[in-house]
Amino acid sequence: MNKPLFMHIVDRLSNEIQYFRRKKDGLRRISLSPLQKCTAAIRVLAYGSPADTVDEYLRLGETTTRLCVEIFLEGIIYLFGDEYLRRPTPADLQRLLDVGEQRGFPGMIGNIDCMHWEWKNCPTAWKGNILVGTLNDINVLDRSPVFDNIIKVQAPNVTFSVNGREYHMTYYLTVGIYPKWENFIQYIPIPQGPQAALFVQRQEAVRKNVERAFGVLQARFAIVKNPAVFWDKVKIENIMRACIILPNMIVQDERDGYTQFDVSEFQQGEDYGSSHVDLT
Repeated sequence: MNKPLFMHIVDRLSNEIQYFRRKKDGLRRISLSPLQKCTAAIRVLAYGSPADTVDEYLRLGETTTRLCVEIFLEGIIYLFGDEYLRRPTPADLQRLLDVGEQRGFPGMIGNIDCMHWEWKNCPTAWKGNILVGTLNDINVLDRSPVFDNIIKVQAPNVTFSVNGREYHMTYYLTVGIYPKWENFIQYIPIPQGPQAALFVQRQEAVRKNVERAFGVLQARFAIVKNPAVFWDKVKIENIMRACIILPNMIVQDERDGYTQFDVSEFQQGEDYGSSHVDLT
């Protein structure tokens, strides 16, 4: 995370979240600065370290650090969640379709997979009620709001063509465990012939994007790589939400710096690509 982005987060939190505002206690002593509190929270999230490891570096006790992390997570979700955890807009959808078409999959808007996060401190009374394998990929998909817009007939109208045939339903690349829905394009377990083998090769190459995304998420924020040590499910959910929002902010901030390809190749527009989103 670049310093300007971090300072932007600190400024927003200090201006809009009461806990991060600097004030005086009953003895007229100045409280901890917003920079100290945000730095402590980021270090715990990034390194997955216990709350008492920042006491010497930032002069925060374990209880204060834990409170900083909890309120920092709530502040990130409250201030930036609507912007960085929103559904794709029609313009975003058009960009995803252009990228998918460039990679050989017209109508593709992404990949679907499931990442598991161990809950180390799951209450003992609950362990007997949670069967092994209960939250597999299919059950997680059933709880996911990914297709809510389609069910409610609120999704943007999309048109793309493959081999001269026109389609109006976008799709995701998945593995074989997912159901055979119209929105899922699965791999071929035993490809027969060169065309099927080429499809499997391309499909697996593109589908690796979601696994790379999980890897980047865990590399940036070790707290979601290590087993969760919090006791409250709401706090665990806030950790995951905030750790998804922050990488999205980092990507937007650093996108121009690490892009190694010509972005104009993915901005084909209506004259070149076969995938179009109704922007009206």
